[in-house]
Amino acid sequence: MSEEKSLNFLEEIIEEDLKNNTHQGRVHTRFPPEPNGYLHIGHAKSICVNFGLAQKYNGKCNLRFDDTNPSTEETAYVESIKTDIEWLGFKWDHEYYTSDYFGTLYQYAQQLILKGLAYVDDSTAEEMATLKGTPTTVGVNSPYRNRSIEENAQLFEEMRAGKYPDGAKVLRAKIDMKHDNMLMRDPVIYRIKHAHHHRTGDAWCIYPMYDFAHGQSDSIEEITHSICTMEFIPHRELYDWLIEKLEIFPSHQYEFARGNVSYMVTSKRRLLQLVKENHVAGWDDPRMPTISGLRRRGYTPASIRTFWEHVGVAKRDNTIDINLLEFYIREELNKVALRRMAVLDPIKLIINNLDEHESISLQAENNHEVENAGERTISFSKNLWIERDDFMENPPNKYFRLGPGLKVRLKHAFIIACTHFTKDQNGQITEVYADYYPESKSGQDTSGIKVKGVIHWLDASSAKQAEVRLYDRLFTVEDPTSETGDFKDYINPNSLTIIQNAWIEPALTSASLEDKFQFLRLGYFCKDRNSTNEHIIFNRTVGLKDSWAKEVKKG
Repeated sequence: MSEEKSLNFLEEIIEEDLKNNTHQGRVHTRFPPEPNGYLHIGHAKSICVNFGLAQKYNGKCNLRFDDTNPSTEETAYVESIKTDIEWLGFKWDHEYYTSDYFGTLYQYAQQLILKGLAYVDDSTAEEMATLKGTPTTVGVNSPYRNRSIEENAQLFEEMRAGKYPDGAKVLRAKIDMKHDNMLMRDPVIYRIKHAHHHRTGDAWCIYPMYDFAHGQSDSIEEITHSICTMEFIPHRELYDWLIEKLEIFPSHQYEFARGNVSYMVTSKRRLLQLVKENHVAGWDDPRMPTISGLRRRGYTPASIRTFWEHVGVAKRDNTIDINLLEFYIREELNKVALRRMAVLDPIKLIINNLDEHESISLQAENNHEVENAGERTISFSKNLWIERDDFMENPPNKYFRLGPGLKVRLKHAFIIACTHFTKDQNGQITEVYADYYPESKSGQDTSGIKVKGVIHWLDASSAKQAEVRLYDRLFTVEDPTSETGDFKDYINPNSLTIIQNAWIEPALTSASLEDKFQFLRLGYFCKDRNSTNEHIIFNRTVGLKDSWAKEVKKG
């Protein structure tokens, strides 16, 4: 029997709650993204955690868009977020927006004012920051803190009516300016913002702050387990204080370690910089850590889910080695990707003992890892393409590819022996000539010839031209944000290599965007969304080298 997998700390909390009937046997989570950018690999972890817990305990998970900052939010981001969640394999039970609750949140703020727990402050942001103190010095009360309930109620109503410009006033919770937790020193809960909202239009000119909207929205939806990342630990006290003072459903916040991956940046602000300054070709550039970028690069939902499942749920932030992510996509693609041949840096190979118009049909397996994956027919003729680095004019000892007088097997085809080659006036090798041994056909070899090398090739008469994009890590250091200087100083200048005149098997021209391929000896590839019948484009998902497998097996 296999050993049962131990529970993570969130599962332990939920199981204890279920045991004690804390929420009448309910488990209700939510995923609350702000629609101000595309989701990234870190969000994928939060999605897997929130939706995964709901699935495991037969509960529900809401999708709620935290749309409280109209100047940075767009409907296009809303749609991209929904696409990404569904692509990852999850479906939300209810779709909500914090803007659905603007009226209720406004009433909650009025309740706090009437209880003497909130006041309107005319101080500037700089004045408030000065009065707030530091972690080692206590704050000082605002000169507006002792306004009467009646005055605060009237001023807040006037803020709502649009009487004041942006920044003129804010509404603050009245808690304790000497509190050890800086966030509890009379936090701002409403600000004036005359901006068009993507859903409510110009109906509102005041908007709740995240800390005010978050817990109350959870409570309105009766979320049982509000799961956030570790940076929200200091916010939990305010979350609980507001729910207690408003006497509403007691949702509770729990925190887990966020998902950081080496050689990636997951700050939306920084990702937006990369896009706006044209360091990448959009949010779904295959070098980006966005879910849409990973999808375009050829990553699969299962590989991302398995990656985060392996990483697990912990309470301490750490950075996961990108090699582990690459290990899981390789592991999956090795099982499902169709094998094909492509030549990226071509050199002509001419078979001496074949006539110009002679063609031999051969069978090639689609994927030896998959039972009943079938075979495809490929052609072998006089003129072939091979990789330039599979031929060496002066090969060293123990060189097992092609060179003068050397023999090698062409994958799925025959053994050949190089007879000679030609060069152009610049000394560049232009053509390689070889004899093939008809009795050495793969799977039916009776030649008795032994060779150690196998290379891939294409029939020049049927191969199709394509553009191939070789993607690598976007940054040259593990954490570009922790280094000195601008994080963009560490962008990898070799993160994209474009090969304009590659050759591919003709069968690849009809590939769909969802199809996955292993180009023999080159890596895993997928068709790009900008590919057309006239201009075929393939993206490299990941190379074949798998240095992480041993480490995973050790662990």
